[in-house]
Amino acid sequence: MRGYLMPIFVVAALVLAGCNKSKSPEDVSKDIAKAEQKASNEVTKSEGRAQSALDKSYDKVNNQEIKFNNDAAHQTYNVAVAKADGNRKVAMATCESQSGDAQRTCKDQAEADYKTARADARASAEAAQQK
Repeated sequence: MRGYLMPIFVVAALVLAGCNKSKSPEDVSKDIAKAEQKASNEVTKSEGRAQSALDKSYDKVNNQEIKFNNDAAHQTYNVAVAKADGNRKVAMATCESQSGDAQRTCKDQAEADYKTARADARASAEAAQQK
């Protein structure tokens, strides 16, 4: 068995000794230049992929922000209309305590105030809408 293992060890030692042989300065310079170029290319590709991913994420976030702002504007409009409705109902109930022309004038004023409040709410909502 020893006779069989000894040649294998000798061959392995010679192979390993050949691996540690130094290269010429020209070969080393070429290898370094290739490695630097490859590293630079990998970094450039990685930066490009990162920027692309960030751009996509920004677009998604930006679209969600616009949707949120539009939803907020719509809900603000709904609340303003609800307040205007409530104010009109209160004003109409108050008008009932009057009679004749005073009651008619009071109801007309309540309707005018209601229409103005709705128009203001609509204008505010449209101004807040983002495209």
